[in-house]
Amino acid sequence: MKASSVAPIPTVFPGNTPIYQLAGDAGKRVLWVVFVIMLISSLAFYAMAFRVPVQKRLFHILTSFITTFAAISYFAMACGDGVGVNEITLKEQHNHVPDTTQTVYREVYWARYVDWSLTTPLLLMDLCFLAGLSGADILVAVVADLIMILTGLFAAFVEAEGAKWGYYTFACIAYLVVVYQLAIHGRAVAMNNNAKTGTFFAAIGGFTLILWTVYPIIWGVADGSRLIGVDGEIIAYAVLDVLAKPVFGFWLLFTHDSLASSSFSLEGFWANGLGKEGTLRVGEDDEGA
Repeated sequence: MKASSVAPIPTVFPGNTPIYQLAGDAGKRVLWVVFVIMLISSLAFYAMAFRVPVQKRLFHILTSFITTFAAISYFAMACGDGVGVNEITLKEQHNHVPDTTQTVYREVYWARYVDWSLTTPLLLMDLCFLAGLSGADILVAVVADLIMILTGLFAAFVEAEGAKWGYYTFACIAYLVVVYQLAIHGRAVAMNNNAKTGTFFAAIGGFTLILWTVYPIIWGVADGSRLIGVDGEIIAYAVLDVLAKPVFGFWLLFTHDSLASSSFSLEGFWANGLGKEGTLRVGEDDEGA
């Protein structure tokens, strides 16, 4: 009898066991370490704010809020809160046997996106005020930044691969708007206003944009393609967050305070409230009306 050339159909198909990508002990320890760093940095920034008059505290207050929100976010993540699980079903096609599926459950820290949606606009305001950008330019940068963060959040939880990378593309386009406002327009405005401030803005703004460019790369190999585990993702984001917030904050405040020519002072409502010297006005007073 001639032997059959068709292989027997297996009764047990591979790939049906779910894969769980969860944070381990190393990742959880890193979350606690970064929480402490953010907390100590916040206390230091608040102390630095009280050393200057209220008229000159704008950068101190914005920077203090950045690390305060980040500290709360990292505390929540370290406690196991602010985290969800994204279910992804991967389908593999075969020629002689039925298609198989593989289900992946990956932790997604949505608290991180809440943090970024609050802290990155504040950080942008630090840079925009330093450069001397107009209110319209600041609004464009902040809205583009929020679009970038929110589309990243949507991409992290969506199951369909096409939709995921579609949201990712929207986020990258929005980021290019931020890059233009800071690297091109912002630098030109800063250099036009003051040479020393322009040089400082170019340095700290370039530092920030380099860090921000790494974030979507980490997202692509973590939540995007799942090439690295959750612990690796936590560690990578932790390093970036420490550099982009506490290190950025100390650099900004110490250097800005030493630049007398770029001293930024707010009077009126900011310093005096709704009193005689701080009355809010809309338009010009009509004399002799």
